[in-house]
Amino acid sequence: MGEHTVASFDEELEHIDRLIRDMDELAAAMVAASIRALLASDNAMAQRVVSDDAIMDARQRELDDSAITLIAKRQPMAQDLRAVVGAIRMAGDLERIGDLAKNIAKRVSAVGQSATPRNLSHGIDAMADLVLEQLRGVVEHYVSRNANALKELRAADEKVDVKYTAVFRELLTYMMEDPRNITACTHLLFCAKNLERIGDHVTNIAENAYYVVTGQQLPADRPKLDETTTAPAT
Repeated sequence: MGEHTVASFDEELEHIDRLIRDMDELAAAMVAASIRALLASDNAMAQRVVSDDAIMDARQRELDDSAITLIAKRQPMAQDLRAVVGAIRMAGDLERIGDLAKNIAKRVSAVGQSATPRNLSHGIDAMADLVLEQLRGVVEHYVSRNANALKELRAADEKVDVKYTAVFRELLTYMMEDPRNITACTHLLFCAKNLERIGDHVTNIAENAYYVVTGQQLPADRPKLDETTTAPAT
C-alpha cells in the first residue's frame, strides 16, 4: 500500500472516529437537555431535543455510509476492520440513546405546566448525572484507547442499576403517600427506565470499544442489579 493510500485510509478512519465523537457529544447534550426540560417543564427545550433526533439519525447514516465505503474500497483487516465494524455498532447504540432522550422529552408536555417538585425529582436528577458521566466518558476512553478505563466503566453500570432501583422505590412511595403525585411520578418512572436503558447502551459501547482496542471480548455474564422486576420471596 503506497504512502498516499495509507494516508487516505488513516484519514477515512479518523473521519469515522470524528463522527463517533460528534454523535456522543450530541447524545449527551440530548440527554442532559431532556432531563432539564422534564424537571423545569420547558416545552421549548423538549421540542429541541425531539428535533435533534433527526440530526442524530443523519449522522448515523453518514457513519454507516462512510464505513461501508471504506470496507469496500480498502478491504481492511485485523485491527482496522475491528475499528470500522466497532464504529458501526457504537453508532447504533448512540442513535438509540438519542431515541431514548427524545422519549424523555416527549413526556414533558404530559407532566404538566408546572415544574416537577424538587422532592419528586431529586433522585432522577442524580441518576441522570451518573448516566451522563458514563456517556461522556466512554467515547473519551475509546478515543484515547484506554482499555482499562473502558473495562471499569462497563462494570460501573451496576451503579446505574442500583440508582434506578432506589428511584423506582422512592417514586412508588411518593405515589402511595399522596395520590396527587401519581401522574408526575408515573411519567418520572418511565423516564428513569429510559435512563437505565441509556446506561445499558453505554455499556454496549464500552464492550465494543474494548474489543476494538484489545481484540478481546469482555465476559458476557455482566451482573445486573436492577431489582425492580425481582419477584418477591415466598
